Amino acid sequence: MNAFDERFLTRNGLAARQLAVLLLNHEPDTRLPRVRDYAEELGCGNGTVQAALQLLEESGAIRTTARGHLGTFLAHSDRSILWRLSGLGTLLAAMPLPYSRRYEGLATGLRGAFEKAGAPFAITFMRGAGARTAALLEGKVDLVVLSRFAADELIAEHPVELVADLGPATYVGAHGMLLRHGVDLDTPGLRVAVDHASEDLRMLVDRVFAGRPDVRRLEASYMQLPDLFAREEVDATVWNLDEVQDRLGFGVDVLPLGDEVTRELSLRNSSAAVIGRTEGAKALAAVRDSLDLSLITSLQREVLEGTRLPSY
Repeated sequence: MNAFDERFLTRNGLAARQLAVLLLNHEPDTRLPRVRDYAEELGCGNGTVQAALQLLEESGAIRTTARGHLGTFLAHSDRSILWRLSGLGTLLAAMPLPYSRRYEGLATGLRGAFEKAGAPFAITFMRGAGARTAALLEGKVDLVVLSRFAADELIAEHPVELVADLGPATYVGAHGMLLRHGVDLDTPGLRVAVDHASEDLRMLVDRVFAGRPDVRRLEASYMQLPDLFAREEVDATVWNLDEVQDRLGFGVDVLPLGDEVTRELSLRNSSAAVIGRTEGAKALAAVRDSLDLSLITSLQREVLEGTRLPSY
């Protein structure tokens, strides 16, 4: 262990690591809190805070400048060094399987934005918002990506927080009604495929077929849809059109969704959201303040347009 590392194992070094977490939330050319404010927050003396700031300067993590009565300003920060010193580690995000170009673009955008922010980042792919949420609540992952609609439901029920909302058409392009050619939507006993691993799709099916007790729901995944329709084992479903593009053949009609309520629900389903556990508040704040959301969406758009190869 070198001398640099040993200094960060001292009392002053511990304070420096705690300050590194706080400084991740500061942009260059912004005024820093007073030393005594940091001392109160960290529960240490003013001298310890001053020594900690000096350690961070010597490590190249920050550079500060005094502006007289205006206070001390952060002139420069190296977020990669701050993140390493903070001890927050590599952030693991769970995403849907990258079976659509839109998801590949989203993964590419997230990786690019985290790299720009200087935060170590890795992606794992898991099918189903329920599975991703369970992994988050169990502490197996730090962040999950899902629709804004599913995120709102989870935030209301669990100790999780919204980190980012990327806006419409970042999660899916559109949802639509898939109907087997020649089948009347009003046919009694209509067989409707539904993927209970996807809270979004389950809720959409419930809304579209509300008031239809005759409807028979059959469990299915998007990978099974072409075969199920071809064998005439299902008649209809509501699905993410990104997933079924060019896969269903001529025997399936795509219809628009119905009333205004359903369209509004579908719009919220189209927005990608990133959430994390509330107990990781410091890490969440660092992520929330450092991510360039416009970079995520621009990289995703380039992948969708074919001007950038997916890279995640």
